[in-house]
Amino acid sequence: MCRSELWIQWKFTQLKPNKYALPVGLTAKAHGSADAPSTETAVESMANDIPVYPKELSWLSFNARVLQEVEDESVPMIERVRFLGIFSNNLDEFYRVRVADVRRLATFTKGSKKKEEFSELLGNINEKVLRLQARFGNAYTKVLKDLGKHNIHLINERQLTDGQREYVEEYFHREVLPELEPFFIDDRDTMPLLNEASIYFGIYLELEDGSLRFAALEIPTDILPRFIAIPHREKKHEKVYIVLDNVIRACLVDVFRNVLPIEKAAAYTFKISRDAELELGEHVTQNIVDRVAKSLKKRKQAEPVRLVYDSTMPEVLLQLIKKKLKMGRYDSYTPGGRYHNSKDFMSFPADSKQHTYRAIKPLPTLPDSANIFDWLNEKDRLCYYPYHDFRVITKLLASAAIDPKVREIRINLYRVAKNSRVVAALVNAVRNQKQVTAVVELQARFDEQANIHWSNELSDAGVEVIYGVPGLKVHCKLISIVREENGRDRYYSHFGTGNFNESTARFYCDFSLLTSDGNLGQDAYQVFDFIRQPHLQPAYSHIWSSPHSNRPNILAAIEREIAAAAAGQTAEIFIKCNNLVDREVIEYLYRANAAGVRVRIIVRSMCALLCEEKGLSDHIKVISLVDKFLEHARVYAFHNGGDQQVYLSSADLMTRNLDHRVEVTFPLLTEAHRETVMNILELQWQDNQKARVLDAEQTNSRIANRKSKRNVRSQDAIYRYLKKREI
Repeated sequence: MCRSELWIQWKFTQLKPNKYALPVGLTAKAHGSADAPSTETAVESMANDIPVYPKELSWLSFNARVLQEVEDESVPMIERVRFLGIFSNNLDEFYRVRVADVRRLATFTKGSKKKEEFSELLGNINEKVLRLQARFGNAYTKVLKDLGKHNIHLINERQLTDGQREYVEEYFHREVLPELEPFFIDDRDTMPLLNEASIYFGIYLELEDGSLRFAALEIPTDILPRFIAIPHREKKHEKVYIVLDNVIRACLVDVFRNVLPIEKAAAYTFKISRDAELELGEHVTQNIVDRVAKSLKKRKQAEPVRLVYDSTMPEVLLQLIKKKLKMGRYDSYTPGGRYHNSKDFMSFPADSKQHTYRAIKPLPTLPDSANIFDWLNEKDRLCYYPYHDFRVITKLLASAAIDPKVREIRINLYRVAKNSRVVAALVNAVRNQKQVTAVVELQARFDEQANIHWSNELSDAGVEVIYGVPGLKVHCKLISIVREENGRDRYYSHFGTGNFNESTARFYCDFSLLTSDGNLGQDAYQVFDFIRQPHLQPAYSHIWSSPHSNRPNILAAIEREIAAAAAGQTAEIFIKCNNLVDREVIEYLYRANAAGVRVRIIVRSMCALLCEEKGLSDHIKVISLVDKFLEHARVYAFHNGGDQQVYLSSADLMTRNLDHRVEVTFPLLTEAHRETVMNILELQWQDNQKARVLDAEQTNSRIANRKSKRNVRSQDAIYRYLKKREI
């Protein structure tokens, strides 16, 4: 993409007369307040004109970093295969959510200029996706070869020996054929509803009389495994797999159960992605469960936004499928290889530990013999998963459920594990006569069905279930426990950056602060009061919250660093987040750059800030980390005249998080915890093994030649560091 496409005629010099002055209406108290003013100021209109990197293209650059892990031969073999699956799964969600948004804008936006802009963006997205798909195909081929070097073979139906073919045919007739229901598409008015989670065969049939027929077939990967182990060939120690698609290809004529005189048959894979947006009303009531369920049904029937297909598919069959799907000018068509739904590679069989990352042993948190409330009364505790044992959370809830002194538990549930001990503890708390309130976010994208299930289970058990706030997703990660001690209420609280999910806590990097601090405890309790009664204007002692005070306080903190730099004082900002796309925040960071503030940013996914652009972001350095664990924590640190402020948050620097969700940003009040977090950030900043530099074009160059006496792989270094520190 040329630079002219990125710069949007922003007159940066126009800010110079008032470069360091916070616009009217954007002052804010240091620790947040109920009356923090609105950010609806002139700065928002200016923010629309700042130069940014398109967030959708930035997301594709993030997925390119995932693909780099596939291409990296130092990554264990099975992990490279799994990164193939992660790349594919990411791309599916990208089309279902982000591309669907752009497509909707291109379709419904009024004005030819705007339509043209969105149409051009769709074109740029598709162009970049095609380049990534080509890289993916090459990486896939290389991975198959490298698997073979380790005596792991993934073969197709043309590579079967006679003995293997006999095994595959027997497996097909016994296990596969009963699950297959082909349907003809040439004489139908409409295509039957296709499941976007599935892959399909478009089947080209030549009959004995010379006529052609066309059919489609869902490959039943929801019922049968995608990868089937078959007998080895020569080496006893080799592992041989065939994908379910190729089992069907090996017996394709038999799919039609001898009811047609077939001369020749060929199968070509295709899949679709649908718009994942849910349509919900404005008001949140008990009926939201029914409305989310209905919206999920609508999602299954939503318009396709992408068709991915085997590039060797005959044109007549391809055009027929496009016609039957009723796809239009703003939809995406991605020719690819023989296989799709490569997300299944995320669960590729791993028979040998030598081909995967060595699992770490989580560091102990709560001593086995300790009372968790006494333990928290000693001091606040800071955990960092997956390095620390996540069971401290389930122990906290399980203990609260049976402690006679505990009278109330409040919790936010956004995504929970399949067999959730968190939910089990809440149910048990009700059995023990505790008052339990659970805020269940039914609009947690792609977890809606699971959350409907959990909300029903909790409600049936007697838990008070709150379904959120009108117009706002509840995304904060809070637990508030009220315990009666010495005749008064004592608050025990959890503030975190990640979900209460035992499964993802094994590979998502997230912070948890467990505290018995009374002021923080009252803040957490009041967040739940706001969720229950959103007309309230809570007055917090320490925390910042969305939609009230996160934005003005973050901007005010940046502004203080700008003022310090203008006065010739030390000024530094260190940010770690998943996404940086909010234009107003980006504008303030550009202003910080102009003032000489040192700005360091670690961003996992989207970064719309133009990095390392002369005169705009000279002092802003941005890196990204992709490694064995997913970097999920959010940290906002400010030098603050030497009185360093370090905040952890559930909120990314996105407009939706700052303005349209319930989010909590919380301070680390103890010096030891601030030191721990900053040392972790410094280790990540020193990473010269897995870090990538984000330049103006987001080319993802690795930090391989940084001057250093030693190699630093931060995720390993952090584990060693935390082993030496008491939480």
